Amino acid sequence: MTTASTTLLGLALPVTGELSGTWGDVVNASLTNLLDTAIAGTTTLSSDADVTLSTTTLAANQARQSIILWTAGGTATRTITAPAQSKSYVVINATTSSQSIKLVGAGPTAGITVIAGEKCLAAWNGSDFVKISTTAVHTRQVFLSGSSATYTTPASCRQIVVRAKGGGAGALGSSSDGTGTNGGTGGVTTFNSVSAAGGNAGTLANGGVSSTGGSGGAGTASVRIAGAAGYPRFVDYVSATNVAYMGGGGGGAGGATPRNAAVFGTGTGQAGTANTGGGGSAGSGASVAIASASPWSLYVGFGGGEGEYFELIINSPAATYTYTVGAGGTAGAAGTSGYAGGAGGSGYIIVDEYY
Repeated sequence: MTTASTTLLGLALPVTGELSGTWGDVVNASLTNLLDTAIAGTTTLSSDADVTLSTTTLAANQARQSIILWTAGGTATRTITAPAQSKSYVVINATTSSQSIKLVGAGPTAGITVIAGEKCLAAWNGSDFVKISTTAVHTRQVFLSGSSATYTTPASCRQIVVRAKGGGAGALGSSSDGTGTNGGTGGVTTFNSVSAAGGNAGTLANGGVSSTGGSGGAGTASVRIAGAAGYPRFVDYVSATNVAYMGGGGGGAGGATPRNAAVFGTGTGQAGTANTGGGGSAGSGASVAIASASPWSLYVGFGGGEGEYFELIINSPAATYTYTVGAGGTAGAAGTSGYAGGAGGSGYIIVDEYY
């Protein structure tokens, strides 16, 4: 009478009355020893080639082992095919090169990729092998420029977290007669179909019109934070008889501070710090007598607004995405007896990759 075996691990299932005089041999060889390897055994694969794990019943095989240890060295990604059924494996890619391996179910299924040096726990989820845990550390890519450029997802990456910020706005140029020009709006930063709006510039008027931070970018993000508005102009004490209007500072982290012409020798606005999305500071006015009614001092405006910020979580990411990093808004030009504003700071994209 042939001894039956279990469905998943192929272990012996002797029944009453069977194996008279040989019970111990069969139990040891086809149950106890095999169970030992199923819990703690290792299948070592040292040949640089695709492999289908052996699946014999009532005898030692590769698929039953608990650990799959890859020690080959090559350049091509190799595939390990296991039975498409309930089973967990510890997969260790100890390649001597940079080679990745894939564990798939017979069929084949899509499977998982294990990069060089990675160790992971994989389990069958009913339709495919998935990673339960991994030793692979997360990686990061930072993009400080680029227009309609391509981001490529690393092999075996399971999730990416995107953090992005639009460009900051440029600031108004000062003048004595309204001839200074407005700063430019910050550029839009996009990742695929999700965008962070650039900061907005204040507009030309006596005293200036408030700038606003970027907001309302396109697409659905996990987190959105509107940019900060630029700061208004203010009167700076110069002497007992004179004052100067200082142009407003740029909005947000990386926003530029204003310059006082009487102190620094120039009232030209400063640019927002690159890759912060901060706004530029507005051009300042020169020192004038407190009693003066000269209208030029009124044409000193707000700093540029900060770019919008978003975070986006993408599970099972696509192979590639298109991105653009928003440029900082242009500086407003100086008018009569005035100073130029500062340009806005450019935006950024940070992508954290998890395996």
